[in-house]
Amino acid sequence: MPSRIEDYAFVSDCYTGALIGIDGSVDWLCFPRYDSESMFASLLGNEDNGRWLLAPQAVGATATRHYGEHDLTLVTRWDTGEAEIEVLEFMPRTDGEPNLIRRVRGIRGRAVMREELQIRFEYGEAVPWVTRDRAAHPAALVATAGPDSVVVRGPELHAVDTKHVAEFEIGEGETVDLSLTWFASHKPVPPAPDIDKALRSTRRWWSDWSKRNTYEGPYGEEVHRSLLVLRALTHAVTGGIVAAATTSLPEQFGGPRNWDYRYVWLRDASLTISVLVRHGYRDVVDHWRQWLLRAIAGDPEDLQIMYGIAGERRLNEYVLPGLPGYEGSTPVRVGNAASLQYQADVIGEVMVALQEARSAGIKETALSWSLQRALMAFLEDHLGTKDQGLWEARGEPHFYTQGRAMIWAALDSAVRGVRDHGLEGPADRWERLRDEVRADIERHGFDERRNTYTQYFGSEEVDASLLLLPQVGYCAPDDPRMLGTVAAIEHDLMQDGLPLRYRTAESGDGLPAGENPFLACGFWLAEQYARSGRLDDARAMMDRLCGAASDLGLLSEEYDTDHRRQAGNTPQALSHLALIRTADAIGQAERAGGATTQRLPTGGR
Repeated sequence: MPSRIEDYAFVSDCYTGALIGIDGSVDWLCFPRYDSESMFASLLGNEDNGRWLLAPQAVGATATRHYGEHDLTLVTRWDTGEAEIEVLEFMPRTDGEPNLIRRVRGIRGRAVMREELQIRFEYGEAVPWVTRDRAAHPAALVATAGPDSVVVRGPELHAVDTKHVAEFEIGEGETVDLSLTWFASHKPVPPAPDIDKALRSTRRWWSDWSKRNTYEGPYGEEVHRSLLVLRALTHAVTGGIVAAATTSLPEQFGGPRNWDYRYVWLRDASLTISVLVRHGYRDVVDHWRQWLLRAIAGDPEDLQIMYGIAGERRLNEYVLPGLPGYEGSTPVRVGNAASLQYQADVIGEVMVALQEARSAGIKETALSWSLQRALMAFLEDHLGTKDQGLWEARGEPHFYTQGRAMIWAALDSAVRGVRDHGLEGPADRWERLRDEVRADIERHGFDERRNTYTQYFGSEEVDASLLLLPQVGYCAPDDPRMLGTVAAIEHDLMQDGLPLRYRTAESGDGLPAGENPFLACGFWLAEQYARSGRLDDARAMMDRLCGAASDLGLLSEEYDTDHRRQAGNTPQALSHLALIRTADAIGQAERAGGATTQRLPTGGR
């Protein structure tokens, strides 16, 4: 039985990441990348689908944990009553073979630790061939299946039924190290990692990165931790930014809204870049622009809304029948069919992020601007095309109002590139189209009777994505039409004090009705409050949302208010970047003595 989502810690080497339960079990790990096939998948089933448990043998042992101040090094303190044990877990920042290291240290008394290892490659389906290297020190176990191999070092493991088990004593002042190293099966077994050196270099790397954070304002610890998560979700070599570390954690427990988020959405990546640039990490822009150029290269008509970590285009969606799903939530999916959808807002997010980079003084490159010109040509060719919206509806396409506003924002950003930064382009045509798009939105995407923008043209429903309109400068946060939209969202979408994305029963999104409040939408609403003079409401909403974080400050996609637990994939980039934006807005409002209407980039899925 997997742990609650909020009970998982997240460690990462900026290539992939592991989820470690508060019970000491590594229940999710894909090597060597986030989107690789898993070797531990008990998160989506049970221990027979693969896990690595390390915990005191004593019944009733309790655990508390924290991260290192400037990194994602996990420190768990176990108390058995008679002994205290510290387990330090991390993934070294290295360009070599990826490792997961677990260091056990005795603090007080003596205790017996139990290790249980069940390696199941290929999403729990492949039982590996296991050999033992008895000459190695420490003892080494090598497991191989197809292209994947791992070598596990530490206390000697013994086969018990379908798993390998070890028990060892740890006393005050003693240290026992365990490591798991992945390598391609056709290569020789890599040498044992120098754990002391790996720990020092990893902590130094994260500390150096963290010190560049320029944020000063409220919710500083939450912002700091969120920035670390965003960096961890950014691939160290390719620059691709995944939306989350997991697949198929349910938006509705027991339901089918289970998706694979281990890919790079142009939208989420653009928003992440904007947040990182604003907080001192200007170098990420060029890395990401290079990823963007590689991913989108070719015919603009082949543009996708998401790609693989290295820019892969084929993200074919399929179901894993061998995994029973998190708490029985099926199907478990790999790949994402939404990669084939047209979503009108995506180019807007990209253009706004790159415009913000220019405004921050980051030099535009000829290749990057050529890419943006190609994106604008694609946008113009599809002005009359209905889309699936940023929520990736699997029902009929529509002219989604937020998507049309992002088309407006794309055209506005292109105009600014020419008018403000001296770039070449048909600014007059873009201005005319921008104004036509706005007129179309005001004519077809606004409900005069309710004084609110609508989910899509001709609909009477509202959608939390409408909160993004002022974030890209489409309207002011205190515009009467925007205030009317906020009132409609508060009336229609609030569930136990947090907003839903939309009313699933009324949406026709192609799926059974029902889900939980979407955390990013709550942050968008809090930002809107801060920028429209409702600072107390902004703080109250922000406090509630931060209260939905785990004890380690991690946020998933949604929050089940009935059962007070996280839902959806984790850790979720969109939730964390929305938190940072909201902290910025509250800080600006506090310094101004009220609301501010500064234009900032948008957000969405």
